Amino acid sequence: MTDLTLPAATTAVLVVDMQNDNLHPDGAFAASGAAAHAAEQDVVANVGAVLVAARAAGAAVVHNQIVVHPGRPSGGTNAPIFRMLGPESLLVGSWGAAAVEGTEPVGDELVLQRIRMSAFNGTALDTVLRNYGIDRVVVVGVWTNMAVEHTVRDAADAGYEVTIVSDATSSINADWQRAALGYALTNIATVATTTEVVEAFTRS
Repeated sequence: MTDLTLPAATTAVLVVDMQNDNLHPDGAFAASGAAAHAAEQDVVANVGAVLVAARAAGAAVVHNQIVVHPGRPSGGTNAPIFRMLGPESLLVGSWGAAAVEGTEPVGDELVLQRIRMSAFNGTALDTVLRNYGIDRVVVVGVWTNMAVEHTVRDAADAGYEVTIVSDATSSINADWQRAALGYALTNIATVATTTEVVEAFTRS
């Protein structure tokens, strides 16, 4: 995809849920296959490469994290995905909720926390992006068929041009990854590789 264009001044990278519990081998959800698929995708290194290129180009980077607050289930129990969160996993301030090594925020990069699936739900993300002058976003992170997909859909509905990075995202297995990228998101976003995104930022 040599024609991918990512003008640094109007593009932001959205880093979704790159947290220890979500993809680290010692994380709360490792047994689900999430850690293994993240390793298979080399997602930490690929997200890191996208971030290096975006920062070098001067593009905005916004980190978004799903968290659990102590006490009552603030994230709700209305869906199976919410019921599997907490009380210990992704607890605010814990190692599990922290950014996985190699993808941490740098400098004044904004970190937004939320309790629902989409990075736009219950956060100031849309307002922040518009204040930054952003009209297109590059989405990286985990899990592709959950928070990443919700975020991509909401970004497109909000009017942003969206690129999802196929090898800088991961799920709990390759089948779920293929389903999300090949069926759910192919008509909503541009699907590109880490190499293509890095090259686009280098040209910007």
